[in-house]
Amino acid sequence: MKDQHEKIKGYRDLTQAEIDLMNEIKAKGEELSALITRVNDTVKPAFRESDPFRWSSIAKTHLQQGIMSLIRAVAQPETF
Repeated sequence: MKDQHEKIKGYRDLTQAEIDLMNEIKAKGEELSALITRVNDTVKPAFRESDPFRWSSIAKTHLQQGIMSLIRAVAQPETF
């Protein structure tokens, strides 16, 4: 649907520079996702106390939060 953001409360029109920046942020997110996959495919647990997949999962969550935060910083939504 064209102009969906106009029908959803709290959204605004973005400038081309903002759109480009958001797309760059999202591309970095894809790069980080690929890096996490590479880590998971490469690491082997050395001993029981160390769980590299747990740490990888924590990193993924924090990186996702960071990407979302950057997107919100650019989009500047009016809602919580």
